[in-house]
Amino acid sequence: MRQRVLRVALVAVLVALVVLAVPLAAAMRAYFFADERDELQRDALTAAVRVGPDFTSGDPVELPTAGGDVRLGVYDTRMRLLAGDGPAGADPDTRRASTGTVVRGRAGGDLVVAVPVSENERVIGVVRASSPAWGVWRHILLAWLALLGAALGALAVAVLVARRQARVLTAPLEALSRQSRAVTEGDLTARAAPSFIVEIDQVARAHNAMVERLAHLLKRERDFTANTSHQLRTPLAGLQLGLEAALADPRTDPRTALEEALESTHHLHHTIDEVLRLAGPERASVPDAATTQLLGEVLDSAEQRWHGLFADAGRRLTVTAEPGTRETPVPGRTVGQILDVLLDNARVHGRGTAAVTARSLGETITLDVRDEGILRADPAVLFDRGHTTGPGAGIGLALAGELAEAAGGRLVLAGTDPTTFTLLLPPGPPETNN
Repeated sequence: MRQRVLRVALVAVLVALVVLAVPLAAAMRAYFFADERDELQRDALTAAVRVGPDFTSGDPVELPTAGGDVRLGVYDTRMRLLAGDGPAGADPDTRRASTGTVVRGRAGGDLVVAVPVSENERVIGVVRASSPAWGVWRHILLAWLALLGAALGALAVAVLVARRQARVLTAPLEALSRQSRAVTEGDLTARAAPSFIVEIDQVARAHNAMVERLAHLLKRERDFTANTSHQLRTPLAGLQLGLEAALADPRTDPRTALEEALESTHHLHHTIDEVLRLAGPERASVPDAATTQLLGEVLDSAEQRWHGLFADAGRRLTVTAEPGTRETPVPGRTVGQILDVLLDNARVHGRGTAAVTARSLGETITLDVRDEGILRADPAVLFDRGHTTGPGAGIGLALAGELAEAAGGRLVLAGTDPTTFTLLLPPGPPETNN
């Protein structure tokens, strides 16, 4: 690209130089020849003034001294050289001057100007001035050499300017090419910088917008995969434990075990719906009436799912609600998913009794999830994805925060000793029977 820009600029400069230099060189040639003939004509006129009317009868003629290689000669009406330098017999240009006109021409390798000498309106002789043409060509060649030097200097300056402009024009494109290669190698943080060239900046902005879109789509895909894995792991473990317990105890009613397994599969189905909704291009900030449940139902379902898991770990789980809160409609699936994350976090990272408490703050419902552990992590990055390593890798709390925001609520860390998370829920739509 850079060589092409440089080549185009040089071709343009060369064409301009040729278009200008050739006519200028021709004008120089014509000017030097015309100037030399003007000098010869002045010398001839000066000599003609000194020619008296009696020069044909032998009166001597004193011709002025001409400079350079100029030769002056005086001819009579019979075209014989009477004084000065010149051919013994007049040349055709000198003969034409005998008619009374000034003649400018060439004879062999000389420039010739013939001026008639008149007396009483009668031509009595001719003064011939001549100089070798090579003297004029010498001046012309020197002028042409100066013109060529100027052209070469202009070409050198044009090369420097063209190289600089080529760098200015191609550097943003080369940078954009490097950023594109970085994107193809997986670096979605690569962005093209502005170049202050409008057309290139338009391409750079389109490139950056494309990369932003790709990064967003890839992040959504990765988040969806991580969210799905994280949210399905615990319900599947609970379903597996329930079925294994039913098989291990011959006194277990198979129908009851199947009903519990069916309920678990329903919860898995709702989990997948919530994760898909969160991964969608547009997240509904107001819960759909079809997904609304009474808060009491959501709390009972969460207690049923998690009571056994806490019991297997030798820990207690308590679920309480202030009077009047259990009948409050809430986005059941979303709240259930958030409770699953918080209870799983309390089971894995906390200790002692885990408690879920529902409270009412005016029209806002708050759910507190507390255990007896002490939070050691940095609260500033607690809801960031990947702030921890190992199973979960900091996905759960980040997912819970996103779910809360998608439902128009907010999840906050209310305390670190003991560890307490509070979910703030906006008032939900009226309950519908489905």
